[in-house]
Amino acid sequence: MRMLKLGIALVMMTSAAMTSALADDDDAKDGAKGAQKLAQQGRDDYWHCLAREYSRDSNQGMTEQDFGRSVAGACPSERQYYRVALLDYLTTQYPNIDSGAHLATANRAVESAQKDIVTAFVKHRPPQK
Repeated sequence: MRMLKLGIALVMMTSAAMTSALADDDDAKDGAKGAQKLAQQGRDDYWHCLAREYSRDSNQGMTEQDFGRSVAGACPSERQYYRVALLDYLTTQYPNIDSGAHLATANRAVESAQKDIVTAFVKHRPPQK
């Protein structure tokens, strides 16, 4: 009888441990999905802000360099949110990679967005007279 109780207790403990491990795994997956959603939302918010900057009437007649400087200083809160959300996502997805590499990747993503908007500005501005 004592062995039966011990066996039942072991089964219950094993089941509880497995359920806890599965819940932790689900939490990790949910955390990764949540971090991905936040990174995507940060990207979208930053791009929308850059698009607003792109379409300002005051940009007419700006040189590429002036517009590039304007874009680099624009949307500071959206830019920072995007950087932090992307950094969080990368850290969640790739925890074994150095955080400095993740920060460099996030910074390159921000720079790429800025470069893309400047390229669009240059390609779509009216010809100089």
